[in-house]
Amino acid sequence: MSAESAKVSPSGGQAMKRAAIAIGIFVVLTGLLFYFDPENLYLWAKAVHVIAVISWMAGMLYLPRLFVYHVDAEPGSVQSETFKVMERRLLRAIINPAMIITWVFGLWLAWKGFGFSGGWLHAKIAAVVALSGVHGYLAGAVRRFAEDRNTKPARHWRMINEIPTVLMIIIVILVIVKPF
Repeated sequence: MSAESAKVSPSGGQAMKRAAIAIGIFVVLTGLLFYFDPENLYLWAKAVHVIAVISWMAGMLYLPRLFVYHVDAEPGSVQSETFKVMERRLLRAIINPAMIITWVFGLWLAWKGFGFSGGWLHAKIAAVVALSGVHGYLAGAVRRFAEDRNTKPARHWRMINEIPTVLMIIIVILVIVKPF
């Protein structure tokens, strides 16, 4: 790790602490909403699910764009080290927690609201599994970039950037239209 990235690390710890506190507050507030308004538990769960999905998608769309720019940065440069910090923070503080919350609330909604039945729901879950696979691929890329081992060109990351968009479109159509 270079001297420049060492200077960035202490603030990284603070950012992670703030993210953990924010997630904790979110969980407590969600619990309070469930406690004080149990009749609308399903609606609150749906709201939390949509908020988490938006956060997850924002990160999934932004991370490959960071990779596009990171590819052009000289390994070990200040710019490269800055991208490493940004990628790691985005993954750990936003994308990972948002995916977990999306899955937890989404599975509960699928069970409570639909009893896991319906072709559209099965297709949606399959698309979310695929999105989770892309998430895993991007998480591996964060590790490779952090170790200066990326071998993919910017064009690859531009193409990968389209996959979450396509999956999001499919998922939204399945949820709203319920075509089958």
